[in-house]
Amino acid sequence: MTPHVLILGAGFGGLELATRLSESLPNRLRVTLIDRNDSFFFGFSKLDVLFGERTPDDVRVPYAALTTPGVDFRQEEITAIDPENRRVRTQDGSYQADVLVVALGAEYDSEATPGFTEDGYEYYTLAGAERLRDALQAFQGGKIVISVLGEPYKCPPAPFEAAFLLEDYFTGKGLQVSITVTGYMGAPVPVAKEVSEPLQQHLTARGITFMGKRTVSRLNPEHKFAEFAEGEGLSYDLFIGIPVHRVPGVVADSGLAPDGWISVEKANLATRFPGVYAIGDVAAAYTAKAGMFAERAARFVADDIVAKLRNAPSPPPYDGAGDCYVEFGRGEVAKVHADFLSGPNPAGSLVGPSVELAEEKAEFALSRKKRWFGAV
Repeated sequence: MTPHVLILGAGFGGLELATRLSESLPNRLRVTLIDRNDSFFFGFSKLDVLFGERTPDDVRVPYAALTTPGVDFRQEEITAIDPENRRVRTQDGSYQADVLVVALGAEYDSEATPGFTEDGYEYYTLAGAERLRDALQAFQGGKIVISVLGEPYKCPPAPFEAAFLLEDYFTGKGLQVSITVTGYMGAPVPVAKEVSEPLQQHLTARGITFMGKRTVSRLNPEHKFAEFAEGEGLSYDLFIGIPVHRVPGVVADSGLAPDGWISVEKANLATRFPGVYAIGDVAAAYTAKAGMFAERAARFVADDIVAKLRNAPSPPPYDGAGDCYVEFGRGEVAKVHADFLSGPNPAGSLVGPSVELAEEKAEFALSRKKRWFGAV
């Protein structure tokens, strides 16, 4: 009987996992990929929407374009996960898997920060990016606060690249703004000083303030004041928040994540349930929550699944390495390289910014579209 691998979630992790399994065991696996959405988009494409360079329809890639051999895509809403028996229910039916991989990402809880839904903006969703785009076009200058509202959050450089892009945007409009970034972290992207120190230097050179170890716990819309959990706070004219992240409700209800995120083994990202893995943002963080780390994790999980099905020796352990592109505005992009698990301590570096890396980022997006969707 052909083994059945069931993948929940068609983001970076789910798409790469399905593709690598198809390549590794052609015609010897049945792979089902389930996602409630009808299309994929790169997280960084929300910045294009935010600054009016592209529309949401421009950045979406329909899952109907998936042509990976042996992979059956289903657009369905997952309603229950039984990890012990590797069974999954959707609004349209049920599935039984020999191997189950949960790659459902993280969801946002904007209501976790009082006042945020009333007087704040976010750009982590396409709808949020559109709403903030309109607010930016109407903004006439003043104090902008960008705040990470909870730990952990997706794409550690994101609040800082937003700050760089906003500084560039308003400079181009000839408007006076002050930009402050706050968050629980003690330094910008604190994976290593080789990343945080040069990033801090770039922020300072651009007139952007970073206030570490300051988490906004509440907004006072009447007084335009953001209160810190640590005491005091900041006034603002425009407040942009990275919302508190949670696992999807169906994951919370499944018992997979009793501690908030799904615990996995470092070596192969297996959960405590036999035959069940978790990759990407839904998993407990040994690495950054970012698409390129989810993609790399998927490769290691695919190799582990293939080795087990072949009764072969285990592949090398997951190394927790990856890159993240960082927009700097002015046509330039930098790249953060991080390695979380190979050595005794996490290591990293910041390369750029440069125009050449902006071209590399564009080529990266094209290469992934071609790999996962064929000619798009």
